[in-house]
Amino acid sequence: MDRSGAISAVELERALVNGDWTPFDLDTVKLLMSMFDVDRSGTIGFNEFCGLWKYIKDWQNVFRHFDRDRSGTIDRNELREALRQFGFNLSPPLIELVQAKYDIKASNVAGAYGPTPGITFDRFVRACVVIKQLSGAFQGLDTDNDGWVQINYDQFMQTVLSLP
Repeated sequence: MDRSGAISAVELERALVNGDWTPFDLDTVKLLMSMFDVDRSGTIGFNEFCGLWKYIKDWQNVFRHFDRDRSGTIDRNELREALRQFGFNLSPPLIELVQAKYDIKASNVAGAYGPTPGITFDRFVRACVVIKQLSGAFQGLDTDNDGWVQINYDQFMQTVLSLP
């Protein structure tokens, strides 16, 4: 937008909107930037943007598939089903935690006409990516694949803070 030939996080945030015309959450934009800014310049160029755009379009299809009631948001049951189909069998308390963390109404972020209950598209993408990254980090530590790890505080902090 500044005619530099590259897009910053702020410019990307201005360019992306949800189905209800609310802007993408800045944390989601930053996550996408960290994934597609392959040269770590702080901006994404044309080729990086093409990859990002395809990624967003693919996620839109996933979102539409799981938004069974066509509300434009993902409710608790839709979230549980989506995560289950992605291979993440989270316990009911974890589903509740994810819902509370990413639900736009629960986090007091209002759209143009007030908050819409449920997880918006951008937050759904972020929730799924974060769950995938956390699960991958856990699996890397679960050397005997028994669903348990034993790590010290420093290892825990390094694992969590190394994720985008």
